[in-house]
Parts: sequence; structure tokens; C-alpha cells
Amino acid sequence: MRITLIQLAQGAFFIALLLYVWIPCKNALHMFQQNRYELPRYIPWLSKTITDFGSKLVLYLFFLSPLFLLLFIEQEIYAWLALILIVSLYALLLWKIEKRKEYIKPLHLTHRVQRQIIIMLLMFLAIVWPLLIMLPMRGWLVMVPVFYWLPWVLIILMAIITEPIENFVKGYYVFLAKRILKKQSNLIKIGITGSYGKTSSKNILNEILTHQFYSLMTPASYNTPMGITITIRTMLKPIHQVFICEMGADKVGDIDMLTKFVKPQFGIVTSIGPQHLNTFKTLDNIIIEKMKMIENLPISGVGVLNRDNEHIRNYRIKNKCQILWYGIESEDVDFRAVNIRYSPKGTAFDLVTREQVTIPFETKMLGEHSVLNILAAIALGKHLGIDWERLQKGVASTRQVEHRLEVKKVNGLTVIDNAFNSNPVSSKNSLDILSMMPGKRIVITPGMIELGEQQDAYNRAFGAMMKGKADEVCLIGKTQTQPIVEGLKDSGFEMERVHVFSSVKEAFGWLASNATKEDTVLIENDLPDAFSR
Repeated sequence: MRITLIQLAQGAFFIALLLYVWIPCKNALHMFQQNRYELPRYIPWLSKTITDFGSKLVLYLFFLSPLFLLLFIEQEIYAWLALILIVSLYALLLWKIEKRKEYIKPLHLTHRVQRQIIIMLLMFLAIVWPLLIMLPMRGWLVMVPVFYWLPWVLIILMAIITEPIENFVKGYYVFLAKRILKKQSNLIKIGITGSYGKTSSKNILNEILTHQFYSLMTPASYNTPMGITITIRTMLKPIHQVFICEMGADKVGDIDMLTKFVKPQFGIVTSIGPQHLNTFKTLDNIIIEKMKMIENLPISGVGVLNRDNEHIRNYRIKNKCQILWYGIESEDVDFRAVNIRYSPKGTAFDLVTREQVTIPFETKMLGEHSVLNILAAIALGKHLGIDWERLQKGVASTRQVEHRLEVKKVNGLTVIDNAFNSNPVSSKNSLDILSMMPGKRIVITPGMIELGEQQDAYNRAFGAMMKGKADEVCLIGKTQTQPIVEGLKDSGFEMERVHVFSSVKEAFGWLASNATKEDTVLIENDLPDAFSR
């Protein structure tokens, strides 16, 4: 069968079109990844973002207007060649624009993303090839603009197709991890969860336990089924005596599943509050799910709970295992912190046990919530047989967790870095600490997300709290931070000291010209690119 020039041109056009859709396809996969590969997150995000797409549509159509010059080319082969040239130039231009972009969290080319790329490519083939056969050449004048937006919708179909594959892969790796845990029958397993403070508590506990045990903790924020599985399969060795497992949850069933997977004998719930309301829907759902950490412990297990948190304090636990209570405000606890003092060097406090034994502690960490996290670690450490002297050394050597109220120097400025996943409690603590700092006090924030219908109210309250605690406010994203602006106005904040930028990079450019070495900068939250609006 002889191949005609038109067919050759169509084949070349197919390659050019593939290059043209690569950048929008990559961007769609990137945003799907930042929405945790979950359609219940991605679809609402996409529906909100469609308005942003619409604002760019007119400009984009003007950008594609040279395509309509093809209407004046009479010979079909020349029209095809011109179309190939124009689409190839567009592909090159999109690639150059993308190359200049700086992402807060770039796309990670994981095995999962690689599988998604293959499925997207197959779907693209299934759509384009029949169209090349059936559609007249000039029909592509309309289809080329459509194909730029198509990947954002195809993500939904791709997710549905790949879900059984991903579930199988997850199930297989979880099976392997369970087998490893089963072989280490003497391993002390500790689960930690909470709406806030779980990563800090995990790090503090690990620092304390290393003074007596060979311990392993899940690194960074590896608190998902796959993160925990990777930790067990690649890091857990027969020599380990303790495994500290942070367990995250953003929907009903997460903690129940993770505790039944790892089967910890000890559990810590740091705090419970409004977070991930987009997926949990109600605070009651969050409370019930987080407390599964304690209710799924064996009867011989031990739970460690924060009595200062009203949601934990008022919950009726359906388990008769031993409970160790800690707190600052609450007196009816096993471990209480009193006489808390802050200084530029950190925090000092006295720990009082239920038996009225008083032990002094010092830490480089800042904030009342840090003291609560330390109390949880001390409570479990003492239960596991660590003496007071080693506990004091462990607390003293503990450093602030990266991006969680971490005080550091950046270009000569004192920076309080609380960039990781801010929430209503954390943001209040951050402002309280900022208010104690010398010099001009500057806040850089995009606000808080994943707070459901209450998100605007929490951000408005966050803005109102800045009065008297911050001197300058730099907001990232005009749309995202509008409720914070309203809160600032309502509180009587001087609005000429409020500055709105489109990126953190722009805000740091402003700092370079307006801040001095005597000033303190609070970075409160650092949203992924999907939420910087």
C-alpha cells in the first residue's frame, strides 16, 4: 500500500501535536499530584480553577489566531505543512515558557506518574488517530485550541482507569511490609497522629528514645500508606528495637486502616482540630477517626493523650488500655508543664508528675505547642523505662523540625519558618511568638487551605489576629488571601502596610528592599502551586 504525501503530513502533524500537548499534560499531572492523586480533591480544585482558565481564554485564542491564515491556503498539502509548522512553533514556545517557571513543589516523576503518562499517551492516541482519518484538515483549526485544555479533563478518565492498578500495587507493597513487621515480633511499635504536632512529636520522641533504644521513625512526612510502606521495606532492619510511625489522615478510614496495618502497641494523639474539612466534612468525623489510634490499641497497650485539647478530653474512649494524660492548663494529668519561660535561646519549664515530682527541662524549641509535644514524648519515654537524666538530655538536644516554627537566618534576616501546612492553632502560636520578637515584625503568608466551608472564616480570623503582633503583612495570591485582607481591615490594621504579591519570590524581593537585619520575618504556610491563586 502506497503512502501518500497527505498521510505523511498527517503523521508529522501527529508528532507535532503530541509535542504541543506535552506541557499542558505535564501541568495537569503536576496539579493532580499536588491534589494527592485524589479525584475528590482534584475535581473541586479544577472547578475553582476553570475561572482562571476562562480569564486566559481570550488571550489564548488571540495567541492561536495565525491558525486561521490556513483558510487562505488552497492546496491541502501546503495547508498541512503550514499547520505542522505553526503547531511545532507553539510547542516550542510553550516549552520555553515552562522552562522559565519556578515551582514551589515541582512534579516528581514517580513510578505512579510514569504509569499515568503511559495511560495519557494511549488515550491521546485513541482520540487523535480516528480524528486524523475522519476530520478534514481545516477542522483542526478548532481542535488545536481544544487539545490544549483536553489533558485537564482526561486526568479524570485516567484516574478512573488506573485506580485498580494503583490499588493492586499498594496492596502488594503493604503485604510485603506486613510480612517484614511480622518477622520482628519483639519490635516496639509506636503510632502518632493528630491534627497538628504529630511530626514534631515524632522527632522529639525519636531523639529521646535514641538515648536508650535503637529506633527508627518514618522520615519527613511519610505518614501515608505508601510512605510508611517504603519506610518499612527500605529502612527497617532486624537491629531496630523501636519503630515510631507517624500516621496522617485526611478522610474517614485512614487511621483505622493504618493502625490495623502497623498494629502499634503504643499510641499518641497530639491534638484534634479543624483540618482537611474538605474531605472529612465534619469535625466529629475528624475526632472519631483520630481516636481510632487509641481504640485500635491492644488491651495491653498504652495511649498518650493531650488533656488540654477539649475534643480529646471530652471523647469517650472505647478501649480499656492504659492512658497517660499530659497537659499545661489541665491539672488532672500524669505529666504537666508549669513555670514556662521563653528566651531567644529557647524554652525552659518544670515538669510535674502526678506524684508531685518536679523535674526541670530546657529546649531550643519555641512555643507552648512545642512544650505539649515534648510532654507527650516524655510521658512515653518514661513509661518505656528512660530515666530523668536521659530524658533531660534528649529534650535539650532536640531541635525544631524543619519548616515548623524553625528559627533561622536567611540573608541576614531572622526568619521564623512555619511554612509546613499551617492551621488555625499553628497560625495563632506563630503570631504569639512573632509578637515577642524585636525589630519590625513581618508576616509572609498565602493563608490556610483545606478547611472546607469554614476556610474563609478561619483566614479572616487569622488576619484579625495580626493586629498588634505584626507591623507589615505580605500576602501571596490575591484571590486566596482576600479573607485575610477583610480580617485585617476589620481589626483596624494599617492597610498601607499590607502588600499583596503573586509569589513568595516577589515577597522576598520586597523584603530585600524594605527589611533590615534587626527585623523578624514569619513565613506562615507555603502552599503548593495548585493553590497559589
